[in-house]
Amino acid sequence: MPGQRIFCNLSTMEKNTVRVDLNLNIRGLTPSATLAINEKCKALKAEGREVFHLGFGQSPFPVPRPVVETLRENAWRKDYLAVKGLYELREAISHFWERKQGLSFSPEDILVGPGSKELLFILQLVYYGDLVIPTPSWVSYYPQALIVGRRVNWVKTHAEDDWRLTPEELESICLLDPDRPRIVVLNYPSNPTGATYSIDQLKEIAEIARKYKVILLSDEIYGELHHLGQHVSIARFYPEGTIISSGLSKWCGAGGWRLGMFSFPKSMRWLLDAMAVVASETFTATSAPIQYAAVAAFKEDPEIDAYLHQARRILRILGKYFHNELHEMGIFAPKPQGGFYLFPNFARYRDRLLSKGIHNSQIMCERLLQDTGVALLPSLDFGRPNEELTARLSYVDFDGELALELAFGKYADKTLDAAFVRECAPRMLEAFKRIRDWLR
Repeated sequence: MPGQRIFCNLSTMEKNTVRVDLNLNIRGLTPSATLAINEKCKALKAEGREVFHLGFGQSPFPVPRPVVETLRENAWRKDYLAVKGLYELREAISHFWERKQGLSFSPEDILVGPGSKELLFILQLVYYGDLVIPTPSWVSYYPQALIVGRRVNWVKTHAEDDWRLTPEELESICLLDPDRPRIVVLNYPSNPTGATYSIDQLKEIAEIARKYKVILLSDEIYGELHHLGQHVSIARFYPEGTIISSGLSKWCGAGGWRLGMFSFPKSMRWLLDAMAVVASETFTATSAPIQYAAVAAFKEDPEIDAYLHQARRILRILGKYFHNELHEMGIFAPKPQGGFYLFPNFARYRDRLLSKGIHNSQIMCERLLQDTGVALLPSLDFGRPNEELTARLSYVDFDGELALELAFGKYADKTLDAAFVRECAPRMLEAFKRIRDWLR
């Protein structure tokens, strides 16, 4: 089975065999790019600057009412819960996967943590294998591996494939050392591109993963925000080797609640148990009131289903509208299929930008923020070459509560269109106008 040839017995391993020189590993690291841009935007606003916050990927939608009510009812909970998570929550998550993806998990296959980010870090800590990351990728995969001391293999992807990992690219990495233990990160719908995978593409990647017995970490945190509600987990095709990562932050609008979960195949119970050992010595347990509230999020509920239906409608029209805006400027970006990101390539304007002393994505984003108040994140933060003039754009600077109110009310029986965009997302329209004027 994937990973069984490498076993970390944390209870007996000598301390000096696992010691990591963190001073060396964190030297040169800076705070997480997404958190840093969030704090910078807040600081600029405090100075009186108008800022269009397209750099931070936080859901604009409110937490669904049933989940908020359940939190209110359980605010009195103060006891430590089980390290692996509240049993009732893990049971709800297992039913969630059965209902949504036809996957069979027991509550014992689920590990709950204070955000999937923390669980990813612990996974790399206990599993001695390389981390394989397609680029562009979420900003924290690589820094976490660096802190832990893991070797990272970047997999180059290409614009013509909408920056998706291909089976050929994955196999080219595995062929270099076929027996080497590896964790391959597959994040879709993608942060930062908004692209996802077809069923045939997932099957082909699963075939390569099985061939080389790699562990797939399928980061499906945006799965419920597939714009057509048609997300498919690769665990359907490689159940024995896939860990699914998800949580409340994106589809439930509850990023600050910090609740994530990993779902393991039964054959990897040993890995789950090893992570739980580390969890017991680090975060101890996830917030009790939040776990009780999360039970409501993962249970079947027509009100939450309606909330998700409208959120997808809204993100679908906004993604389509602003992708078209980029296209009209001559800027390539994959068509977003899920989540709330675009990954524009400003290469068409390279000569014009060079004449202003802008020769990489980092300087481009700094100048754009300085000159217009529009905040994007440079491609360097996502593992792309700095000289590549790509950036991540989060189309989330709108009032999510108002957008839902319009979608449920005035536009309930209407197709969402440009009129809806003008009514619910005027700040996004202004931000794109400023980008267009700046490029001119």
